[in-house]
Amino acid sequence: MAAKSANASQSRDYKLIVEKDVQIPMRDGTVLYADVFRPEVGSERFPAIMNISVYQKDKLWIPPDDLEEKPNPYMAWETVNPLWWCPRGYACVRVDARGAGKSPGQSEPSSYQEAVDFYDAIEWIAKRPWCSGSIGTLGISYHASSQWRVANLQPPSLKAIMPWEGRADQYRDQAYHGGIFAMGFLSNWHTTATAHHLLGRPRSYNPDAFNNNLLWHYMRNDLDSEFWRQCSARWDRITVPMWSVGNWGGFALHLRGNTEGFMNAASKHKKLRIHTGTHFHPFHSEEGRMDQLRFMDYWLKGLDTGILDEPPVKLEIRTGGSEKPYPFRFENEWPLARTQWTKMYLKIEREPSTDEHAVEGQLVATPPKATAKLTYSASGATRAGVASASSLASTHGSSGRTGVSFETAPMTQDTEITGPLKLNLWVSSTSEDLDIFVTLRNIGPDGKDVWEVGQHGQPVPLTKGWLRASHRKLDPERSLPYRPYHPHNERWWLTPNEPVECQVEIWSTCIVLKKGHKLRVDIQPRDGVGAAPYTHYHADYNAGAENTIYAGGDKASYLLLPIIPPKK
Repeated sequence: MAAKSANASQSRDYKLIVEKDVQIPMRDGTVLYADVFRPEVGSERFPAIMNISVYQKDKLWIPPDDLEEKPNPYMAWETVNPLWWCPRGYACVRVDARGAGKSPGQSEPSSYQEAVDFYDAIEWIAKRPWCSGSIGTLGISYHASSQWRVANLQPPSLKAIMPWEGRADQYRDQAYHGGIFAMGFLSNWHTTATAHHLLGRPRSYNPDAFNNNLLWHYMRNDLDSEFWRQCSARWDRITVPMWSVGNWGGFALHLRGNTEGFMNAASKHKKLRIHTGTHFHPFHSEEGRMDQLRFMDYWLKGLDTGILDEPPVKLEIRTGGSEKPYPFRFENEWPLARTQWTKMYLKIEREPSTDEHAVEGQLVATPPKATAKLTYSASGATRAGVASASSLASTHGSSGRTGVSFETAPMTQDTEITGPLKLNLWVSSTSEDLDIFVTLRNIGPDGKDVWEVGQHGQPVPLTKGWLRASHRKLDPERSLPYRPYHPHNERWWLTPNEPVECQVEIWSTCIVLKKGHKLRVDIQPRDGVGAAPYTHYHADYNAGAENTIYAGGDKASYLLLPIIPPKK
């Protein structure tokens, strides 16, 4: 395989052609504007790497000093660097989405219309005299989620996609985690994108850009429906070769899309990679770029780079607390076939405490014989008191720890947990609904958290999961023993103080818990440690309510863990 890697495209001394504000016609007569970076045409024709987004093709990104690719006048946020790709025989095309940047029209971010526009742009670029007719898509986040949507439509010239850290299900991955509105990131993203258009330079040439009512529509459609399906991945329609790339630190926006894509897409040729680090360092690393190049070379140029000779799954295995990349390990499937699915049962031992280091019980291998229960406040009072109708309730700091926690005994040996997880939890409330926020944490022998690197460079715990109890209904055809699937299409309201069983989907993680470390699970009525910026709306049913957790006896609550034995 190493020998074949040498077949990858090498840098050549092409003259760079930069075409600004190229007009691309859409099927309805609208024109979208694009920037094209390409090698000068001789006798060769070149494939193109394409993007479409609301991030403004003309907006320069100045990367941090420690990025492996250095600044240049052509870098843009979450897209490939033309000064690296064009010398290797690729064109790079960035399209301003309808109603964004320089493109006119009604703004519809992350929509079906945007996917149709991307289709039209792909097919138009493929017919340019300098283009070989082969198009690939590659980019991070917004530039990744757009790939799922256009792949649904199967444009003939699209030969490969590489969605790098990209949400796929707009409802479950981004807007409603477990049915709970993910207000924090969405509100900030929408406000910032609006400001970049209306208060930044684009106002001088497109003063009506980014005119949409996105947040209202998202909140109005708070159950899953065709509104969400038409702007999400449809796995049975995605048949193009794909490499789905996730980040263990992306457990609140993108990672689920990447693992679900690998498991469910209809593509005959598909790969999965999951790494660590920020949203952008791995993408621009030499190692990351070589994966990208070898994949695109194979599917867009027909070069045998050995990329398909490698096992389809490539995972960075976290061993705890490093700010630098961990070693990768190849696997043949996801979840791993040798997984030992292990139930750790909640054992209640003491009453709730506001001490941030407190635990109310243990995670044990044997289910407790008798049922016990813990009751805690659902309100999460702040310095502004309990006022769900006021913005102060979310902007003022919490007055203390909320919810309850459980810990394993110290590990007797290094123990790997890699894969999807589930919390089976019996709960009740004095209100008509309750929210379950789950946080998994790696606790060192000193009692302190061992943090990992989040997508924004912030310290994060191992992973999280969420469920609004009224959304506990399961889809039996799509649920798996380790990954419950909630249709989110109706509400099953609670009867006050009547226990119900909830299966909480916890997004995949990877950690080798070192000997002497503990696994801690926090179960809370609101966002816990390491949640920002992916925080949630805490609705009025929480105000003044009390929630109760049950464990043991006929109400066994447990955490399902994917324990991975060493390879034989």
